[in-house]
Amino acid sequence: MHRTESPLIAVAVCLAALAGFVDALAFTSLGGFFASFMSGNTTRLGVGLGAGKGGDALVAGALVMSFIGGVIVSSVLVRAAGERHKAAVMAVVTALLTLAAIVGTVTPGPLVLVLLAMAMGTENGVFNRDGEVTIGLTYMTGSLVKIGQKLAGALMGDRDRWSWVPYLALWLGFLAGAVSGAASQMRWGWNALWLAALIAAVLTLAIARFGEPKVRAVPEA
Repeated sequence: MHRTESPLIAVAVCLAALAGFVDALAFTSLGGFFASFMSGNTTRLGVGLGAGKGGDALVAGALVMSFIGGVIVSSVLVRAAGERHKAAVMAVVTALLTLAAIVGTVTPGPLVLVLLAMAMGTENGVFNRDGEVTIGLTYMTGSLVKIGQKLAGALMGDRDRWSWVPYLALWLGFLAGAVSGAASQMRWGWNALWLAALIAAVLTLAIARFGEPKVRAVPEA
């Protein structure tokens, strides 16, 4: 992440906030399941299987598989679009969030969560280099580990004493998004999904404008 340009770090923080927003909507709207936190859903799956709660296990398993499906979609887009994959991936995220908002308006239920999980799985493909995710946008455990590691390095005299700051910003972005998502759900219910879709659309345009490599015109001989 320390090699990422400042404008893209700002975009990453905004995308983490979007993930927190969506995750809070999912968690507060339907039974404490998650749209982006697959460790939590895996725990729900295990508890459901162990406690004989087949319905919970089915929902949790569907969310995990949907998230993986989103990762597959984004990986295909990355290979197809190459260096210009960011906007393409975010366009799919926006489409999935819009579809989730439509379904949530017409018939709220587990299908909305499945679409949200797929959107969050797809979002993780935005920052990708050589087929590997470079910035995890929807799960913060890795960022917290990085904060601890970088702070330890700073205390031990490493030259780059502030390398932990971008990871802290990413975590704070996710937290701010979760706060906003919970507040929005309490006020607007499922209709808050339209706000998530709008935010994703704005971020897609921002990435298309600032986040993709620019093609320089070659002067004619």
